[in-house]
Amino acid sequence: MSEADSFIDEVNEEVRREKLFRTFRKYGWIGIMAVVLIVGGAAVNEYRKASATSAAEALGDSIIAALELPGAPARIGALGEIEAGGEVETVIELLVAAEQAATDDPEAAVATLTPLASNPDIPAVYSDLAAFKIVLLGGDSVTPELRAQLLDRLATPGAPYRPLALEQQVLTLAANGETEAAIEAARALLQEPQLTRGLLDRVTQLMLALGAEIGDVAG
Repeated sequence: MSEADSFIDEVNEEVRREKLFRTFRKYGWIGIMAVVLIVGGAAVNEYRKASATSAAEALGDSIIAALELPGAPARIGALGEIEAGGEVETVIELLVAAEQAATDDPEAAVATLTPLASNPDIPAVYSDLAAFKIVLLGGDSVTPELRAQLLDRLATPGAPYRPLALEQQVLTLAANGETEAAIEAARALLQEPQLTRGLLDRVTQLMLALGAEIGDVAG
């Protein structure tokens, strides 16, 4: 390579470095800002996670503290003062209803549970639990018609509390003196998948108490 060519290459290299330097001075702040935003975003995300964790722990502590108070009225009052949203609020309402039931006030418990049982915006496992609790609580506010309506809903195939609802239907038939219908309903219940051992034993004992044959119970 001649000295002239070498000189030209050096000049071109210098020009490229100068252009690169000018470009960096003009647009380099964008890269710096990108780095700042990435690092800052990660820090904010971690802060939000830490804040959410801290808030959840504080909420859990407040619920536990409320449940540890002596006396159902005090627990009900403390639970009612807890501010929460979403599923946690639903769980708190269920806890309040449980405390109300413990004070032998089924009407108050039913009044708390009724909005939950009819709320389509909360998970079915909660709304159906509220409906099932209403069935169990009974009281003057739960008419036979309402009880039957709730049990029909809870006994829908695929519903989370279907086996328990079917058991309650069997008990209702038995209490009304419809022995044969109760035995038939109990026999159908025994064919349900995934029955718990406790439920299976209860239904079997009920069938025997109603006069069902041993073969019917075993089948």
